[in-house]
Amino acid sequence: MKSNLQLDAKGLSCPMPIVKTKKAMDTLASGEVLEVQVTDKGALADIPAWVKAGGHTILDQSEEAGIMTFLIQKV
Repeated sequence: MKSNLQLDAKGLSCPMPIVKTKKAMDTLASGEVLEVQVTDKGALADIPAWVKAGGHTILDQSEEAGIMTFLIQKV
C-alpha cells in the first residue's frame, strides 16, 4: 500500500513517536495514509491506542529488524 506521507520516528522514545505522529496526521486530508517507522517497543501499544482514540484506521502493521512500521489512514 502506498502512503501519502512518511514519518521516521526511529530512535525516539515515548511520548515522542505519538507526538510526531499526531503532528503528521494533522497535515493529512481525510482518507490519506501516513507511514510511521518506530523503534520504541512501547509504540506497539501506544500507536494502536492513539489511532483507536482518534477514530483512525491501521491499514497495516509490520516489524522487521527491530523497526515497526504502521500504515495509518486518517478519517
